[in-house]
Amino acid sequence: MSDAPLQDAPNEATLLLAAAAEGDARAAEDLLPLVSDQLRRAAQRQLAGEARGPSHTLSATALVHEVYLKLVGPRQVPWAGQAHFYAAAAEAMRRILLDHARARGRLKRGGGRRRVPLSVLDLAAEPDPEMIVALDTHMRRLESRHPDAAAVVRLRFYAGLTGDQTAETLGCSPRQVDRHWSFGRAWLYRELCEEAEGSGGGRID
Repeated sequence: MSDAPLQDAPNEATLLLAAAAEGDARAAEDLLPLVSDQLRRAAQRQLAGEARGPSHTLSATALVHEVYLKLVGPRQVPWAGQAHFYAAAAEAMRRILLDHARARGRLKRGGGRRRVPLSVLDLAAEPDPEMIVALDTHMRRLESRHPDAAAVVRLRFYAGLTGDQTAETLGCSPRQVDRHWSFGRAWLYRELCEEAEGSGGGRID
């Protein structure tokens, strides 16, 4: 997508969000590439502008907020439309991380200590292509076996939403979100540990 068409992106995004809020599945689907393009640009800008080191992070919350304002602006958008935006942002962030990992190449397994990331910040602060790919693989398994927990993990991990925001987005209670979040993280941790042990890889903290 070139820079010129993006000048009309706010209007396009707002129309898609309004249509998605009214139940238009195609509009929600069309929103993904629009959000993905802007999120990728924002991420590349942040990554290029910060020195690599302990302070180098990729804040999902900040990026998603920046992209939302860029695409939608200060308009009042029904919450149902915002929910579709957050879902698209979470999927876009997931794909960006996965593409980045694949571009860097899979690291050779074995040796060293590896820590299971609890947020996108963890993955960006200490990029581990192998961990990113493995996490995505197990996320897909979680989605097929425990879709409710996966939906919560996707929004909290990849879009950086709070528990209350996630509850409102999914139309459930904060208590349910907390339960699914705890279960989803524990499930992913166990799967990643078992994979590391089975492959003779390093210790996971």
